[in-house]
Amino acid sequence: MKIRFILNPVSGNCPADPEAMARCIQLNFPGADMRLTKAAAHATELAREAVQQQFDVVVAIGGDGTINETARGLIGTQTALGVIPRGSGNGLARELGMPLAFEEAVMRLQRGHISLCDIGRANGELFLNVAGVGLEAEIAWQFMQHGKTGSRGKWPYFKLGAKTVFSYRPPIFRITADGHQMQDKPLTLVFANGRQYGSNFKIAPQANLGDNLLDMVAVQDAPKWKLVLALPGFFTDTWRPLGVTHTTRVKQVTLLHEGKFPYHIDGEPRQADGKLEISVEHHALKVLFPEK
Repeated sequence: MKIRFILNPVSGNCPADPEAMARCIQLNFPGADMRLTKAAAHATELAREAVQQQFDVVVAIGGDGTINETARGLIGTQTALGVIPRGSGNGLARELGMPLAFEEAVMRLQRGHISLCDIGRANGELFLNVAGVGLEAEIAWQFMQHGKTGSRGKWPYFKLGAKTVFSYRPPIFRITADGHQMQDKPLTLVFANGRQYGSNFKIAPQANLGDNLLDMVAVQDAPKWKLVLALPGFFTDTWRPLGVTHTTRVKQVTLLHEGKFPYHIDGEPRQADGKLEISVEHHALKVLFPEK
């Protein structure tokens, strides 16, 4: 198997050791190619180069952002995407069943299998796992703006998130889902290709990466006590107490709202100008799943 590993050396909570990682990779995949990203979108460039050079697999080592960037260069090609997690939530990696320990993850890819998976599009831009609007998109957008002038990290994010949770007022969206029109103002509206955000928080426990559908999950703007009591249920596969979520399986959705509003793709914030179009593309990406 001709394989390339793409490492984002700045992802994760601790500094990467590229030399140690390279030794582990060579033990398991002798002759494998390894490249380090140097800037935003560099992973996409390296993935496209691998396609041109007829690599069988490109493995992204990083968080969901690095994985998303790598996948952009592989859509619709014969080169498969592999994933080794080095982020915080590691939503897609967990969905694929990847171990979080680097050495184990590399070994499990040795006898992995390739399957075709769907991808999502949000205003034409790729997402692999989840996209959405609402509270978490607002927090992600504000944190990105805050990071331009203030400090980053878990504590500033927590403080900003806590403040936003108590001040956020959901906007009203006009929604057209597969031709059906409705109006709603959910606390969060998620379009899930995979089941979870990350850290085993399963927003859409019945979602499937290969069924040509997205799970549109509306989390209602319920009283805070009700949301807190319902929270443990999101870490299970089936239990959803107190009826705080409603799920519809969709292929194409248009959201309309007066003025600009934030949304996210695989956790990365974006801003829409009055309109957000969501769609799914069936079996558009080959993915290397680890050995079970």
